[in-house]
Amino acid sequence: MEHSFNLIFAFVGGLTAALLFGLLARKFHLSPLVGYLLAGIVVGPHFPGFVADTHTVDQFAELGVILLMFGVGLHFHLKDLLAVQKIAVPGAAVQISVATLLGVLVGYIFDWSLVSGLIFGMAISVASTVVLTRVLEDHQNLHTPSGHVALGWLVVEDLFTILLLVLIPAIMEAQSAGGADGSTDFYSVLGKLGIMLLKLTALVALTLFAGKKIIPIVLRYVAKTGSRDLFTLAVLVIALGVAVCSAELFSASMVLGAFLAGMVVGQSDFCARAAAEAMLMRDAFAVLFFVSVGMKFDPSSVIDCWPLALATLAVVMIGKPIAAFVVVRMLKKPTALSMNISVALAQIGEFSFILAGIGMQYNILPTEANQAIILAAVISISLNPIIYRQIPASLKWLEKRGWAKNNTSDINTMTPPPEESVRRVVLVGFGPTGKLLKGILNKNGVEVVIIEMNIDTVTRIKEQGDKVVYGDARQREVLRHAGIEYAESLILSAMIPAAHEIVEVALDINPRLQVMIHTKYMRDVDTLKQAGATHVFSSESEVALSMAEYFLKEGGADDETIVLERQRIRALLNNENSIL
Repeated sequence: MEHSFNLIFAFVGGLTAALLFGLLARKFHLSPLVGYLLAGIVVGPHFPGFVADTHTVDQFAELGVILLMFGVGLHFHLKDLLAVQKIAVPGAAVQISVATLLGVLVGYIFDWSLVSGLIFGMAISVASTVVLTRVLEDHQNLHTPSGHVALGWLVVEDLFTILLLVLIPAIMEAQSAGGADGSTDFYSVLGKLGIMLLKLTALVALTLFAGKKIIPIVLRYVAKTGSRDLFTLAVLVIALGVAVCSAELFSASMVLGAFLAGMVVGQSDFCARAAAEAMLMRDAFAVLFFVSVGMKFDPSSVIDCWPLALATLAVVMIGKPIAAFVVVRMLKKPTALSMNISVALAQIGEFSFILAGIGMQYNILPTEANQAIILAAVISISLNPIIYRQIPASLKWLEKRGWAKNNTSDINTMTPPPEESVRRVVLVGFGPTGKLLKGILNKNGVEVVIIEMNIDTVTRIKEQGDKVVYGDARQREVLRHAGIEYAESLILSAMIPAAHEIVEVALDINPRLQVMIHTKYMRDVDTLKQAGATHVFSSESEVALSMAEYFLKEGGADDETIVLERQRIRALLNNENSIL
């Protein structure tokens, strides 16, 4: 009973501290991640007052890492990388190499081994996905050319990180299994490494091929029950189950298993809903991951490790951005694009902590290295949004001196990829009204993306070759999967009780959106318009109009009179919500 209480106490204490410090960070226009790290420091064993159970928080944090990697797999799309591969792949490769070499140099200065320097450099070479996407979103640059390149760059870094998370434990465990004799040791290590690589190959093959058949069948069966709770539970079981099986059956990293599970679900019809349903659970445990990182930081160590922290910060905020800027400029891209990408990547976060944790686990990195990385992360995450805001002013200064061309607007304009350049409407609900609307819009050259909650309907639509997203339109992830950012209109063709929630979320993502709603009662028109709907069509008013038109036509009225009367009644309905 006491153990259960301590478990809950640590969980609640960690989340409460994260909430308070996260709110404080947002008040000062900082990333919430800074607040979560500070919360960990405050509830950690190195700070007086309330101390959360470190072991318990670490266990929850492990779940956070698994769910984070599951989310990375869900959102991993090869086409996103291929679209910007000419910049992202060489750019990320050069930047990672430069940062790693600088890390080795830092390690040499502080008398570390070559391996320690390599792991340290690799850890600080990768940027935080959470921080980068938040910075781009806050400045409306996520769906601009610079945003697309930065995201593609991150995909390369994510793949690099996953490779390291697999290889480092495999190499270290293989090495520890070697004998005392040097030559025997080498062949033993090589043999053990070969067996591990075979196991990893079997895991990848089994997950991507067998899992691709089985997992969608399981999710389809659960989806047909209509229970949201069961679907969320199924997604979590798949994420955690594949992660655990990869560790137990294949001696592989749970992180790799979670990533592969996310990839399988991400390529199915259930991608959008799975991402939306698992989001809350993922975010809660991910918060505890950052809290657990903060708990490992000893404030008193700053006195001893400040030179190392300063060197780390120099690599992260000077070395990495310069490397990124130079390589993008060498690829003959605009100065504005180069500056946007280099500044956005000038920080470290979750994957740096994970790699550093692996280094600590195998006694590769000294304790002060982890302390320096945490301190550098807090400072770089805090300063990154502030520096990013200064880019337009810096570009203007450069333009005045003829060192840069005026092309800022080109790279910061919402530019959809080629396949998204057609006119698009997002249609929620595919009943009789939705079918008629889709047919009319398609005939007039408008692409329609349907959002539907009935999995059988989704399957039929896909078989016909039409675009459809399975999920609840109230959820941000579902709307994003439907491409709401590039849509000119959102149409709610079915009568949905929570229509105002959909409208609010959609307009928050795309404020330029035109929203049309079908509702049953005229009394709901004003409420929906206040929520942001552009036009609301009620069944009651449309039936009244149709009946009035029929009556006038039967009475001998000409077409012009009928059109004028229809316009008059519609104007009254829109302005007064009543005919008289």
